[in-house]
Amino acid sequence: MTALEPARPVQPARPVQPVQPVQPVQPVQPVQDDPPGSRDVHPRTTAPTRPHHPTRIPFPLVDEISRHCLEDDEPETVHIEVHLPGRLDHERLRTAFHQALARHPRVLMRQVPTRWWHRHYTWQLTPAPDVDPVVFPPPGPDALAHARARALTDCPPLDASPPVRLEVIEPAHAAPADGRPPAVPSTGTVLLLTLHHTALDGPACLRILATAAELYAGSTEPAGSTEAAGCTSPSGSADPTEPPAHPPRLPHPPYPPHPPQLPGHSRPGLLTRPARLAPDHSTPTINPTTSSTSTSGSGSGMLLTELSVPPPPPHPTGERPPYTVNDQLLVATYLMAARWNQLHDRPAAPVVITMPIDDRPRGPHMPIGNGTRLAAVPFPSTTPPLTPHTSPGGAPHTTSAPTPLTRLLHRTSARTRALKSTTPRSPLGLPAAALTSLPLPVGPRRALTRALRSLAAPWTPTTLLSNIGRVPYPLDFGETGGRATAVWFSAPARMPRGLSITTAATCDGDRIHLALRWSRALLDEAAASRLLDLFRSSLAATAWSPGTAPAPGPVPSAEEGGAP
Repeated sequence: MTALEPARPVQPARPVQPVQPVQPVQPVQPVQDDPPGSRDVHPRTTAPTRPHHPTRIPFPLVDEISRHCLEDDEPETVHIEVHLPGRLDHERLRTAFHQALARHPRVLMRQVPTRWWHRHYTWQLTPAPDVDPVVFPPPGPDALAHARARALTDCPPLDASPPVRLEVIEPAHAAPADGRPPAVPSTGTVLLLTLHHTALDGPACLRILATAAELYAGSTEPAGSTEAAGCTSPSGSADPTEPPAHPPRLPHPPYPPHPPQLPGHSRPGLLTRPARLAPDHSTPTINPTTSSTSTSGSGSGMLLTELSVPPPPPHPTGERPPYTVNDQLLVATYLMAARWNQLHDRPAAPVVITMPIDDRPRGPHMPIGNGTRLAAVPFPSTTPPLTPHTSPGGAPHTTSAPTPLTRLLHRTSARTRALKSTTPRSPLGLPAAALTSLPLPVGPRRALTRALRSLAAPWTPTTLLSNIGRVPYPLDFGETGGRATAVWFSAPARMPRGLSITTAATCDGDRIHLALRWSRALLDEAAASRLLDLFRSSLAATAWSPGTAPAPGPVPSAEEGGAP
């Protein structure tokens, strides 16, 4: 049997939807540029932003070796002292210096807490300073002396950003520490910077100060994009410490470009121990802060003075001089060390001078940190006689053979040119590179580095000469502060070397500003003063003179720099 299914109800027809009008095509909007600096400060993201993690950088080679060898008794500080003729507004200077730190963010760093089992020491970059680096000590007649003492004893900590301290001293009682007449008037302002050498060096900190000067003066140009007029020698000399004014060019003497080697002046062998400066604590000194008498101690001392730039030798216009002021400073340091040991009855030994070389550009993008490499300049154990650079009749040499001292200057020039033209694999040499590359934690590497440093102490160079040269920045703080009239640097003088000599000159000055820094374990105040006198006379002996030069003076007595 079949049955018919009931018919399904008819579904009502859906109403016809009205046709929507076609939307007009929107014109393509041009791409808008980001506001200046927005790409660096606030990058655009479509996803939720993640927490910001500060950038961390493993210690470079120089930083790590310095960190391994730190000693509490010998702080690793670099002292920079800039004298200005005018006064500065405190808040305006603080703002300019903070802005300069922001423009060089690599200086805003602190050391991450490290345990002995960690693989590396690490820098952590910070967006802002942890502490205010600008300090205004109370003014007074001893304000500058106390600030200099702090620069040698109070090192900025590595665990607070930045590892730099700027002290503003006013009024500036700026008599050099060697007791001689003031190098600059006792008015104005002194900017005294102290930096931790484990983190950065003097040229890097000077670049930051130059940026601060430009910001303070309201410069509209990019910081450090150009050098001010007058900051280079008109003749284009390769030596930055050459004065802006030169004597008339005389005929070039027919010296060979590479003079022959003199007997006994060969380079010392690898196993030959360099000369060590003879210690001298013959004169007990009284500490003005404690009124206690001592013959030796820890820490370091410092002497500041000004010297005339020794006249360069004659050479044709547009050609490289046979030797530069830097070569004269090296030879003067060698003569000073050799004569000092002779006066103290020390056996003759080769003198080896450490010479830092900085290949970095000085513009606004100068790399901040420790960027110098160290080179060794050896000198013979027998010193040449200090013969004047003139002929017996008072005229300059023309056909006669050059004097031994002149030949030494020529050889030194050839050696320094060769060192500056080569770029070694490691700024501190292959042994330091091998130590930092060992697959060991920092604790064992530190112990190994310190042990090897003690074993290699007898082969440490005699002294260090760091010639900053002519400062490539005007350091002009505008109408109120004025342009820098003097710039001093001083480098650490840790034992076993115990002595460092640093020289610089303002960009438009004709004076050498010299800082002699020594370890108190090596010299006392009186001995350091006599050593400075030896350097002054040794530098004068390297000067070229077209007239009759004075005969060398007698050997100084014990009171004048000789042995007691």
